[in-house]
Amino acid sequence: MDKIKIGLVGLGTVGSGVFKELYNNDKVEISKIVVKNLNKKRDIKGLENVQISDNVDDIIFDKDIKIVIEVIGGLNPAFDIIKKSIENGKHVVTANKELLAKKGEEIFEIAEKNNKVILYEAAVAGGIPIINPLKTILSNNRLTKVAAILNGTTNYILTKMEQDSADYNEVLADAQKLGYAEVDPTSDVEGYDAAYKIAILSTLAFKKRVSIDKIYREGITNIKAEDIECASDFGYKIKLIALAQIFDESKIDVRVHPMLVKNNKSLAHINFVTNAIMMQGKPIGEIMCSGPGAGEFPTAASVVGDVMTIASEINNTDIILPMMRCTHSVPAEMVDVTETENRYYLSVNAKNKIGVIEALGRAFSQNNISVSNILQKGVQDNDSANIVIITELCKEKDMQKAVSLLKNDSCVNQINSLIRVME
Repeated sequence: MDKIKIGLVGLGTVGSGVFKELYNNDKVEISKIVVKNLNKKRDIKGLENVQISDNVDDIIFDKDIKIVIEVIGGLNPAFDIIKKSIENGKHVVTANKELLAKKGEEIFEIAEKNNKVILYEAAVAGGIPIINPLKTILSNNRLTKVAAILNGTTNYILTKMEQDSADYNEVLADAQKLGYAEVDPTSDVEGYDAAYKIAILSTLAFKKRVSIDKIYREGITNIKAEDIECASDFGYKIKLIALAQIFDESKIDVRVHPMLVKNNKSLAHINFVTNAIMMQGKPIGEIMCSGPGAGEFPTAASVVGDVMTIASEINNTDIILPMMRCTHSVPAEMVDVTETENRYYLSVNAKNKIGVIEALGRAFSQNNISVSNILQKGVQDNDSANIVIITELCKEKDMQKAVSLLKNDSCVNQINSLIRVME
């Protein structure tokens, strides 16, 4: 039988890995590739045998191409490329988490209307198989919680800050030199990347469409070396956690922010660029998947897996892969972060004088907050002291009121950090 022809849009890190993995494949072949810069030198074996263009229409309107792989990322022109590819009779494989988080509903509706399939295993957690399991073997479970480390850049930075007792800016610069962080790291360090991914995961886990616009997001740029040291003294690690959980049975709590993770939890020991996803539910209980969350070949492996899944169905049935199609059209009712309950790590710089502990206690007691642990490490040269507190479970809105009171208290110089603690 003739090989199934594929059009590849993008030949960067992931696209190059995809081409290398599919070169000389027995069942499929990449017949055309679209790139942004035709003059860029690419030392890839076999590339000379493929038609390379800078015009995506060469793929979209090629009737022989059955599958389009999109690995350029971003909203535009990716949205138009995928839309037109589907409308012109092609199935799609993508690694585009931003597009799926922001325009997924529209894209999946177009695919269903045209009886085409979009697969996107590579969009979340790189080489970790999670999308396919959620749609198949885990689909009968009632999942109640997903907690994940979904961004390798931030996990690398936090790991190095801990290991080297280094400041954020110092480690970020090192990560950029090594290629672990982009020149503009905003999407990673401010939590956007992880938010796109948890939007996709939570939609699948809870079988309702989660709006990216309603996900609370906070990055790691305010995490200090002393926070990591103090967290360690209390028996915790600091990680950027993408969290999604059932709230009061009917609502969903989805957010991305740094959290203190207890040392006895598996997520605490996920280091450097590794990703991990922990899920809880019935009857499955608690499971965790971990592995490479990015990179040329781990991500390419997920893309290729999707390609081969589609290829195995083409010409065998009129409606391929019904279980992998999107069925989540009902919007999720999402809770505002102010209504959530958390434990908190609070670091306060206060004057070295009588009444400081009383002021802290007053702010907490007025807002129904109990203290679990408190730590003060000596007095600084300017006659101030850093006091670190870990609270018991309390409402986010109550904690924010307490912080506001402390900011205006004459005993307090400044609030250093406020970080939630993972249960």
